Amino acid sequence: MVPPAERRKPMKNTIARLAGALLALTLTTSLAAAQSKVTIAVGGGSCLCYLPTVLAKQLGEYEKAGVNVELVDLKGGSDALKAVLGGSADVVSGYFDHCVNLAAKKQELQAFVVYDRYPGLVLVVAPSRTNDIKSVKDLAGKKVGVSAPGSSTDFFLKYMLKKNGLDPTSAAVIGVGLGATAVAAMEQGQIDAAVMLDPSVTVLQGSHKDLRILSDTRTQKDTLETFGGEYPGGALYSTAAWVNGHAKETQALTNAILATLTWIHSHSPEEIMAKMPDEAVGKNKDLYLAALKNTIPMFSETGKMDPKGADAVLAVFSVGSPEVANAKIDVSKTFTNKFVDQAKKTTGNAK
Repeated sequence: MVPPAERRKPMKNTIARLAGALLALTLTTSLAAAQSKVTIAVGGGSCLCYLPTVLAKQLGEYEKAGVNVELVDLKGGSDALKAVLGGSADVVSGYFDHCVNLAAKKQELQAFVVYDRYPGLVLVVAPSRTNDIKSVKDLAGKKVGVSAPGSSTDFFLKYMLKKNGLDPTSAAVIGVGLGATAVAAMEQGQIDAAVMLDPSVTVLQGSHKDLRILSDTRTQKDTLETFGGEYPGGALYSTAAWVNGHAKETQALTNAILATLTWIHSHSPEEIMAKMPDEAVGKNKDLYLAALKNTIPMFSETGKMDPKGADAVLAVFSVGSPEVANAKIDVSKTFTNKFVDQAKKTTGNAK
C-alpha cells in the first residue's frame, strides 16, 4: 500500500506545473501588453529591396526590441505613404525619395534607418519589344509599367526620360505592382517596358535570356553611372511628428532593423531564404536565390543615411520636378541618424 505522503506527491507536482504555466502565461501577457503596437506599411513585401523589414519580423527582432509590429503589404511605395498620411499606418517601409518629394509640398517626413545602400531599380524592356526598343529614347509614346503611379519606380522612369532628353511625361505610366503581377504584365505584352526590382528582374531573365535592360541600379557601379553618386533606397520613415512623439518605438524599430542587417551580412543567401515566408520566395526557389545573391550587396551594413546620398536624391528630383527644384528644400530635415547612433552606443549593432 502506497503511503499517503507518496500519493500526494503527484498532486503537488501537477499543481506546481500548473502554477508555473500560469506564471509564464502571465509574464508573456504582461510583456505583450508592455510592447507598443506599430503598423508598418510596406511598399511591396515581395520585393527583395524590402527584405530587411520582412526578415526582421521572421527573426523576431521587433519583439526582442520591445515593439509589436504589424506589417501591411501594399502595391507600391506611394500607397504605403498614403496609408501613413491617412492614419491607417504609423511607419512606411519604402524609398527615402518620398521624404524629399513631400518636403516640396511642405509635408515633413523623416527617415530614421536606411536598409538599402542602392535603389535596385531596373528599367527593363518587355520580351516582345526587344527588337524595337533599344534605348530609353525609344520609350516615348510607349506604355511603361511602374509599381504604382507616384511611387519611386515612377520617379525613376521620369528621371531617366529627362536624362535622355525626353519630356518626363512622354511615356504612358501603367501601375502593375511588383512581383508576379509585374512579370505577367511584361510577358503578356500589356506594357512595352517596366521599372522593376528583384526578384522579378531575375525571374524574367530566367525565362528570357536576351532580356534587354536599359538601366540598372542594383550595384554601386551602376548606381554611380546612373545618378553620379550614391543613392539611398529603402528606409523606415514616418512623419516628423510621429518620430518626435514616439522616440521609444522609433528606437526599437531602428534596433530591430540594425540587428537584422547584421544577421543578413553574417549568414548565407540560403540561410536567409530559409527564414523568408513561402509566399515571398515563390515556387521557383532557384531563381529567388539567384536574385537574393544579386541583392545582398545592396543592403546597408550601418543603417545610416549618407548626407551626400540624400543630396543626390534632391538633385535627381530637382531635374524632373520643377516643384522640388523651386522649393528650397533643407534635405537635412528629411532624415535623422540619431537613432542609429544611439543604437551603436547601446547595442553595438551599427558600425
